Amino acid sequence: MHRTTRLIFTLLLTSMISACASIDVDPTADWTAEDFYREAKASLEAAEFKSAIDNLETLEARFPFDPYAKQAQLDIAYSYYKFDEPESAISAADRFLRLHPRDPHIDYAYYLKGLISFNRGRGLLDDWFPRDISKHEAATLHKSLQEFATLVKRFPDSRYAGDAYQHMLFIRNMLAKQEIDNAIFYIEREAWLAAANRAKKVLERYENSSWSLDALEILITAYKNLGLNDLAADTQRVLDLNKNKVIRNKTSAFDSSLHTPPLIES
Repeated sequence: MHRTTRLIFTLLLTSMISACASIDVDPTADWTAEDFYREAKASLEAAEFKSAIDNLETLEARFPFDPYAKQAQLDIAYSYYKFDEPESAISAADRFLRLHPRDPHIDYAYYLKGLISFNRGRGLLDDWFPRDISKHEAATLHKSLQEFATLVKRFPDSRYAGDAYQHMLFIRNMLAKQEIDNAIFYIEREAWLAAANRAKKVLERYENSSWSLDALEILITAYKNLGLNDLAADTQRVLDLNKNKVIRNKTSAFDSSLHTPPLIES
């Protein structure tokens, strides 16, 4: 009887050990770097960004010197960007720039950083109810402008330079609009000097923006109310000369196809 009990106990213990062993088996234990990368790309194409991040980070950890590891570092930044983790995305892009300052793909890293800042705060509802980019935090827009400017200046022949330049023009217009909105705020409160200073900032910092004519009009109003009639008259002449030269494009929309950068080829 005792022998039977011991036999049953032994069988149960063996079964439990086997079950635990099967649970601990890593199905990716024999995967190559290429296997991880292929799985990550499939996840990206399926918009399963968390899975892509997991596979890419495991690839880099297990195969730090494999050519796929360097590619994974860039794709990790992109995956975090699509997963709406901007801080992690920027950190990953900065890490790539720090580790590979002469890599032929660093233009992509700057481009991606510009897009991350440009789209920071963008949500699912933006596809249905487009936001006014000019209401974006100024510091974030300036950061995006800086990253795009670095790309255009350092890599004028980059495949991303043209799109980066278009973003720069758009951002400058939005920053100009912020100043115009502030100027209008001061006009409504009859703070004429503050309004004039905001309008002058548009003309000095964002020359030829789509809000330049509005800035001139605000300046004329402010100067008149400050009793600076000569300055108002001079500004009126400048406005008259430029009315037919400037196209007022005040849209806050932007081509959504530019919100997502293409993946670089490995």
